[in-house]
Amino acid sequence: MPDTRFAMSSRLLLLLAAGLAAGLMLLPSAASAEPAPPAETLYQTHCASCHGESRLGGIGPALLPGNLSRLEPAAAEGVIRDGRAASQMPGFADQLDEEQVSDLAEWLYRAPDEEPIWGRDEILASQVVHHRDGSLPDTPRFDADPLNLFIVVETGDHHATLLDGDTFEPIHRFETRYALHGGPKYTPDGRHVFFGSRDGWITKYDIYNMEVVAEVRAGINMRNIAVSGDGRYVMAANYLPHSLVLFDAHNLDLMKVYPAQGESGESSRVSAVYAAPPRGSFIAALKDIEEVWEIPWPLPTEPVVSTGHMATPLAPQRHHDTPNFRVRRIPVPDYLDDFFFDLDYAHVIGASRGGESDGQGGMVVNLDSGEKVADLPLEGMPHLGSGITWEHEGRRVMATPHLTRAAVSIIDMTTWEVIKTLETDGPGFFMRSHANSPYVWADVFFGPHRDRVHVIDKASLEIVETLIPEPGKTAAHVEFDRYGEKLLLSLWEDDGAVIVYDAESLEEEKRIPMSKPSGKYNVWNKTRYEEGTSH
Repeated sequence: MPDTRFAMSSRLLLLLAAGLAAGLMLLPSAASAEPAPPAETLYQTHCASCHGESRLGGIGPALLPGNLSRLEPAAAEGVIRDGRAASQMPGFADQLDEEQVSDLAEWLYRAPDEEPIWGRDEILASQVVHHRDGSLPDTPRFDADPLNLFIVVETGDHHATLLDGDTFEPIHRFETRYALHGGPKYTPDGRHVFFGSRDGWITKYDIYNMEVVAEVRAGINMRNIAVSGDGRYVMAANYLPHSLVLFDAHNLDLMKVYPAQGESGESSRVSAVYAAPPRGSFIAALKDIEEVWEIPWPLPTEPVVSTGHMATPLAPQRHHDTPNFRVRRIPVPDYLDDFFFDLDYAHVIGASRGGESDGQGGMVVNLDSGEKVADLPLEGMPHLGSGITWEHEGRRVMATPHLTRAAVSIIDMTTWEVIKTLETDGPGFFMRSHANSPYVWADVFFGPHRDRVHVIDKASLEIVETLIPEPGKTAAHVEFDRYGEKLLLSLWEDDGAVIVYDAESLEEEKRIPMSKPSGKYNVWNKTRYEEGTSH
């Protein structure tokens, strides 16, 4: 089917222009400033019209160090020189010499002299509603099981593909915002999906009608988003500014901005936010404060009165008798910026990238009491956000890869002891399984053997197969269909593919060419919180 590209509305362009004129520009006026350095002059001449005079983005993405973390400086030089395929980014090889290209790229990786501002007014001005909630037909425009669809995120050229999970035929391919991050999130009925981009944009997409419903920019450098278990609210976690932002999910109306501050006023980046449906709350990970935050949403029977873009709860939440949308601070003995939860969300298993553990362990915290239950000896930066669980010999176990260690750790979730450590061919990033599958799949994303993927038997806790789908090409990120009968594996390359495997025989069945398919997300698994997928 033909591509459908996002159109930047004239209203948004006017709002962006008005915002810049009103004071978003952080650069001093020409009358008072010292002469601009050559790289800055080059930026204002060639880049500002699309990326914003203060590098906050416009038609093009934000160009600040935090937003460019996925792009190496040498690659940035290539984009400046040659442009970017399948985008509006032109090449400047005929206007800039090699030294100018290098100077400009180096300047983009420098933090601005003054920290950019993105608060309530900027968020409100950024909102665009293309189709008000309820205005589009309720019948899917395709003949496929709506609960067995996949969204495949293609970061190579910033598109997403809607894929039929029964036939594995693409239904629709559409352009997304630059550098989606953190995985798309579905409403419980699977009709709508929310995307979050690295530079702060949240996009609500109607899968049935294959149309963008609304967009809003929550921050400058956003980590991820979460959708409440009832599908009524969206929360965004920001590195810059240091904030959590709450939206009504219907049209992405702003409800509340939470500055991420400790009780003594210290400020923190927000590493991630998660929905905890059994608790009826959002759980937030803070990178620079030794706290975990819990923010409850109202139950479906509890009315919320909206006043402008703010919401006032009328009834208390059941957990801890905490009023709706009010932060509950849970002190923890170390900085925790990566989470895993047990099945009923009674415990959070957290890993720290710094502090006392320095990425060499984790801890288990009871979310009701706020007490630390156990320490976990997990060396090598466990990637708990990709952890999964299953039943093994009558007990629940969890497994996690490690970002800097060639191992998979398996933990008893009753005693919180590491019962097995599997040596792998390299540090890994993702793990996946399904309740109906006897196997766990683990990639070795980092290091020289990134073209391999391990298959682990859930019963024996041993690696029983190592596959090399394409020698020399990165193999990563598995996702199962709703039945656990088939699975998709990415060749994580610009000229990559999604490979379909039989989940029982491990035989390859089909390849679907795609541009760096970084993640596949099955509607059933994500909305039913299937035990073999991350949440």
